[in-house]
Parts: sequence; C-alpha cells; structure tokens
Amino acid sequence: MKASVYIETTIVSYLAAKLSRDLVVAAHQQLTAEWWATRRSDFELFTSEFVLREASIGDESMAQKRLDLLMEIPVLAINESALSLARDLIDRKVIPQRYAEDASHIAIATVHGLDYLLTWNCKHIANARLQRSITVICRDAGFEPPVICTPEELTGD
Repeated sequence: MKASVYIETTIVSYLAAKLSRDLVVAAHQQLTAEWWATRRSDFELFTSEFVLREASIGDESMAQKRLDLLMEIPVLAINESALSLARDLIDRKVIPQRYAEDASHIAIATVHGLDYLLTWNCKHIANARLQRSITVICRDAGFEPPVICTPEELTGD
C-alpha cells in the first residue's frame, strides 16, 4: 500500500508558475518539478476543496494550469471533525485566524489519516517551531498528524 500525501496549494503553484528570478524560489520550483516527475507515482495523492479554491484565484491562465495539475487528484471531504480541529489550531494560537485555510489544510490531512502533508508554506504549516504544538493539538483531538514536509524532504527510497 502506498503512503498518502496531501497536496497543498503551494505545490501546484510552484509547478505552474514561470521560473522565478528569486534563486530560493527557483530552487523550490525545480525541487517540486523533480518530485512531481519522479516521486509522486510512489504515493497516493489527495487534495481538498480549499486547495481547489486557492488554486483558482488570480490570473485565469495560471489558475487553469494549477487546476489542471489537480484534476485527477481525489478531493477529501471537509467534515465537522476537520472544521473543529482547524478551529482548535486557531483558538490555541498555533495558526493565526487570518490564515485559517492553513489550519484547514493541516486539519483535513490529519482527520483523513494521511501520512504526509506536502507544502512550501514554511510560515504556518511546515514550520519546525509549530510542529510540537500542532502534534499536541491533533493528538488531544484524537488524531495522529501527518508528517508535514516539503518536496525536498519527501525524497529517497
């Protein structure tokens, strides 16, 4: 059985975007493209309605590219457990209210029991300083959180 991965919006955003002039962003784009081309078939991919909504914002042609990348990926349900867990992440001040959808990404991947959450959002999701708090809140709610990581970290055999 393949491990499961939640594909967060930044992944398809980096895949669809023109190569950045910022060297760090360009490196992330390249790592993402390499992971997508060589590693994604090793995993069972999932996404959510939040990702589809975020991916559809902005320039119409770029939004279409992002949505095309997500087209064949199953969409996980946004259920009451996920909404409650997202609210806990916000209420316990791990994720700011202003970034509620970031809490929702974590919550959806968690309540659906996914193995990994793949993202380049290192401010509110793949942030080492937040991981312990995220884990405690998820476990307090009766769930085991996914490993939150970037494509660079989800490599190897």
